[in-house]
Amino acid sequence: MEKLRGSFTALVTPMKDDGSVDYDCWRNLIRYQLDGGITGLVPLGTTGETPTLDENEEEVRMIQILMEEVKEYEKKQNRNIPVILGAGSNNTKDAVVYVSRAKEAGADYALVVTPYYNKPSDEGVFRHFEAVSKCGIPIIVYNIAGRTGKNIGTELMMRIAELPNIAGVKEASGSVSQIMEVIEKIARKKPGFSVLSGDDMLTLPAMAAGGDGVISVVSNLLPEAVSSLVDSLLRNDMEKARDIHYKLAPVFRAAFVDGNPASIKYAMKLKGLVSGRLRLPLVEVNDKAKVVIESALKEFGL
Repeated sequence: MEKLRGSFTALVTPMKDDGSVDYDCWRNLIRYQLDGGITGLVPLGTTGETPTLDENEEEVRMIQILMEEVKEYEKKQNRNIPVILGAGSNNTKDAVVYVSRAKEAGADYALVVTPYYNKPSDEGVFRHFEAVSKCGIPIIVYNIAGRTGKNIGTELMMRIAELPNIAGVKEASGSVSQIMEVIEKIARKKPGFSVLSGDDMLTLPAMAAGGDGVISVVSNLLPEAVSSLVDSLLRNDMEKARDIHYKLAPVFRAAFVDGNPASIKYAMKLKGLVSGRLRLPLVEVNDKAKVVIESALKEFGL
């Protein structure tokens, strides 16, 4: 399979003031990303508040709109836009259903998170990914111990990487050392295996070490800047990449100051991209966080 490289936006889900999904805003957000030069899109992940979305109505409609917009853009611009559709669950049976849905919808990849809350053993995690790998669509493993309570260590990732249809990993362990070990022991030996940073702030060190890109939260707000950072790193233009990174650094920090996606949605609200509305148990960021976010955006020049 073709190696996945570039900048990919973990899309928020725009909502109206009454809490319903704002499908018009969703369509506009997709266009904003594509016009901003982002490589690909990652809908229905944690940043998209999928735990509180209706999978039979809201998610289906969101997928339909996204695929319509992507196909139209690809046709006009003659540029392929990879879609990595969120398909995770802590119930393996449900994960298989979601991965199959991603394939049927025409997505290019399925993003599958480590089973959360159940706290499975390494063998249980391996069998979970073994099950979804049989669905016939390339899988991006999502490793984020901070949300799942389970880190996929390098030895386990090596086993998972040998399964069919495992295309890469979104590495959000927060450990540069672990990212480098995954690159060393897996990606450098399997040329088609992609290592994508799952943390905006670690994009530069991860890619400098040999990573392939980022699945970004901040690109919801600043697709052009994040795309430019990643493009510079892919060209090995470290001087330009450092300049962009340090300009973005205050925004990277602010985007997580009071949780995700609450912080990025507030930042996007300030720019008029979304209403900022969230669904419980998520709530708007606190006043102290608002000051941090507003200051970061002002420093960036927004």
